Amino acid sequence: MRLVALPSLRRLATVATVLCTTLLGGGLVDSVQAKNRVTPGNFTGYGFDQCEAPSQAAMDRWLKASPYWAVGIYISGDSRGCVSQPNLDAAWVGEQLAKSWRLLPLTVGPQASCTTRERYLSQVRISPDSTRDYATARRQGRAEAAKTVRAAERLGIARHSTLWYDLEAFAIDGTKCRESALSFLSAWTHKLHALKYESGVYSSAASGIKILDDARVEQRGRYSMPDSVWIADWNGRADLQSSYVRPGGWMPHDRIHQYTGGHEETHGGVTIPVDSNYMSLGRGSVAPKNPRSCGVHVSFRSYSRLERGDTGMRVEGLQCLLKHKAGYAGDITGTFGRPTQRAVKKYQGTLGMPRTGLVSMSMWTALLAQGSEPVLKYGSARQAVRRVQRSLNAAVDARLPVTGVYDGSTTAAARRYQRVVGIARTGVIGPSTWGRLMRGLR
Repeated sequence: MRLVALPSLRRLATVATVLCTTLLGGGLVDSVQAKNRVTPGNFTGYGFDQCEAPSQAAMDRWLKASPYWAVGIYISGDSRGCVSQPNLDAAWVGEQLAKSWRLLPLTVGPQASCTTRERYLSQVRISPDSTRDYATARRQGRAEAAKTVRAAERLGIARHSTLWYDLEAFAIDGTKCRESALSFLSAWTHKLHALKYESGVYSSAASGIKILDDARVEQRGRYSMPDSVWIADWNGRADLQSSYVRPGGWMPHDRIHQYTGGHEETHGGVTIPVDSNYMSLGRGSVAPKNPRSCGVHVSFRSYSRLERGDTGMRVEGLQCLLKHKAGYAGDITGTFGRPTQRAVKKYQGTLGMPRTGLVSMSMWTALLAQGSEPVLKYGSARQAVRRVQRSLNAAVDARLPVTGVYDGSTTAAARRYQRVVGIARTGVIGPSTWGRLMRGLR
């Protein structure tokens, strides 16, 4: 059953902006793009692609329950399977970007001249004419790039974002078919750069990706190479490795691996048919610098009970946290004295805990978690990740390094905690998990 959601305030505001700009005769493209960030940006994690852009209700459910942070959207190309795209407009794009989704805009236009896939046989294909070094194929590539940029601009996809060309599998042993495809993709990349966008190419590992890598190494300088590659190799391994690309090619952060083809997944009660991808793009997921609060160390891989009379670094960390989160006005001494005990009792009272004055593991869990409640999952990189890593170290003795990057170990620890407190084991930190951490449940 398709979920239908009422437009959010942000979506209505985006539509209003578009209408006002149009009525005033201003620069519609610049106005919409200026509101949106470059996509996908710096990210290491999981993404899905599906023929038709999902509804807003489905995207919101998957945001909070799925492992995915990126979504492939088909924005241009006469060979697309889903041309109408009823959900996809500038408001949809703006809303996903505002909610931290990374978008992977795809074009499916002319395919290789020697394609044997029936659905493309009736479509315009890449010309195999070798006259003037495949001039016709190059012209087609430039035209498709310009067409894609127009579509991207209408959707508010900011300049310097990556636009992807989908070249489906084909036999690469025919010279004209292979060289015309390379000429087309080279012109696509060159034109995108001229129009201030980054170039990406999606293709099967054994065809389009292989010929690109061969040309990169063996015909250096003849063809313009894409900035990133999206490797379709359905081996079920969520990694960035490929036997079809030589070491160093589009590494360490310019690859997507589509590791599983068409299948259905259900998250948050919503089922979507998807392909699954693992990626590392830009600089990968990079955490912001960790400020040194109070001039002391507060990030530990393990925590212990504290009581009056205790001393040491963990007491310093406790005093620092109490100063920031519980109004403790004393000095950072590293000694658990009467003022620290009073602050602990006061904080326990705000949480509804017994006012014992002892710092239990439950109190550590709550104190470390306190703050904003953003959705966090694999690939998140922000200060809130450090809070959840510290809190999980207290809650389930996860022994996580406090990096600020939400990785596989953090995902596993989150699932372990969710199992302990009896909620869905998604590995995603959302409102229900934050709420339990902040109450010190364990």
